Amino acid sequence: MMEQDPRSVIDRAPMSAFQWGVIAIMVGLNALDGFDVLSISFASPGIAAAWHVDRAALGFVLSIELIGMSAGSFLLGGLADVVGRRSTILICLCVMALGMFGASSAHGIVTLSLWRIVTGLGIGGMLASTNAAVAEVSNAHRRHLAVVLMAGGYPVGAIIGGSISGMLLKHYDWPIVFQFGAVVSLLFIPLAAWRAPESISFLVQRGGAAALAKVNATLARMGHAAIKALPPPLERAPSFPIAGLFAPALIRSTIFLTIAYLAHIMTFYFILKWIPKIVVDMGFAPSSAAGVLVWANVGGAAGSLLLGLLTARIALSHLAIGAMLISVLLVVLFGRVGGSLSNLALIAGFAGFFTNAGVVSLYALIAREFPVAVRASATGFVIAVGRGGSALAPAAAGLLFAAGYGLPSVAMLMAMGSLVGAAAILLLMWGSPNEQPLMMPQ
Repeated sequence: MMEQDPRSVIDRAPMSAFQWGVIAIMVGLNALDGFDVLSISFASPGIAAAWHVDRAALGFVLSIELIGMSAGSFLLGGLADVVGRRSTILICLCVMALGMFGASSAHGIVTLSLWRIVTGLGIGGMLASTNAAVAEVSNAHRRHLAVVLMAGGYPVGAIIGGSISGMLLKHYDWPIVFQFGAVVSLLFIPLAAWRAPESISFLVQRGGAAALAKVNATLARMGHAAIKALPPPLERAPSFPIAGLFAPALIRSTIFLTIAYLAHIMTFYFILKWIPKIVVDMGFAPSSAAGVLVWANVGGAAGSLLLGLLTARIALSHLAIGAMLISVLLVVLFGRVGGSLSNLALIAGFAGFFTNAGVVSLYALIAREFPVAVRASATGFVIAVGRGGSALAPAAAGLLFAAGYGLPSVAMLMAMGSLVGAAAILLLMWGSPNEQPLMMPQ
């Protein structure tokens, strides 16, 4: 038995194979999120053809799940700070599977939209839970890298899922995309239950009769000695975690990170949600449109990996601002490029690289700026406001297209979100003059 605080032991010790295994599962869960979010984009050309819906109606369907994601981030993200990260992840997987199966059986815009809201509930809660879980299973040296890798699972899911969707859509109709996502969601439930234990930081924070035994069991799997008693929590857990985000010490981070996420994610979702329909409207086949979206996510995965590696050398805020500013230029360029499919794929890949790098840098900033007691709630709140507001992005783009605006004008307008996001991070930096390339956790 040892007397040390297990949180300090985890922070200082090298990462074990077990810890990397937990992170790998969280990467997979976020990859599932990435596919489930974009499944409607892969299916949208088939839906539009089968139901004869126009761009405005399709924009509504592309946006509606973001409302579910917003609600899920707020409600289930807060739940993760009360019942635990692991329990919330399992609940989210069940909700996601239900929503995907339901969407595959929809026969109209209304029912499809309702099932996409259900799917969004699970997706929203998942990211809030996995962000906290990864931050708390990692040591101090690898924490930024681990969070960025987890967030980088999102485009990986879109790459793999998009490739499989492209193959499936050659032989089956659009419901197969949702059915595939539902089956994969169900398969993750036993894997997460088996290999993803509850966060030690959460168990110490919440306490309870069974917490010591669970902490020691997880420490053993990491290769550490058991402890005799739980150390005191680092801070008193608020009875309503969301309220803690507006305490004097945290309100500034809450406001600026929420603004940054809301603004940048609008640009991000414009690219991801509208690529397939834009490419099809240029005269290319739906399977080719899915391929362009895959390339956007290949770029996104590469952007996540590079940003993670750079966090050891460059301040996280600087990386975020740089990624967002370059995103502005590339989204504008995407609106003006035309001609060959290869040109579209190339620009989409670079746009995906920088827009996704901006998104994952924000997840790492959230994990850094907020303590254990409210970390999942903070992630959930920022995502809830951001994705709820960003639900306007695909719908607004659809309305602009329907009103007669061309792709260059729409892309320029939608790119401005990343510019606002960069400004918000800059304002946050001014309050943190001593920021280092690799920050110690709170």
